[in-house]
Amino acid sequence: MTPAQPSVEPPSGPTLGEVLARLEATIASRHGGDPAASYTARLLTDPRLAAKKLGEEAVETVIAAVAADKAALAAESADLLYHWLVVLAAAGVSTAEVAARLVQREGVSGLEEKASRGGIS
Repeated sequence: MTPAQPSVEPPSGPTLGEVLARLEATIASRHGGDPAASYTARLLTDPRLAAKKLGEEAVETVIAAVAADKAALAAESADLLYHWLVVLAAAGVSTAEVAARLVQREGVSGLEEKASRGGIS
């Protein structure tokens, strides 16, 4: 017996990619901003804090997933993606660089890809 595939609803608004591109642009516009006036500017000036917040959001996302709380999972995922984009921006890594890595991995077994990086964990 195969597991049921989750239903996929067609997007009724902008795609996730479109929203992330707008968010990425907003984050970029906060570079050099006043950390006292902008949470994003504060995170961009303190990459360690940004990374810590990303970790916190990752844990909260996992908790929502384990609890099978769809609304919380969507909300925590939004927070996770925001903080992930901030960490990338603070480190000077573009989403294009991340996309290029994903493209390199297309069609490669996950087990193969992990083994090529030195093992499976």
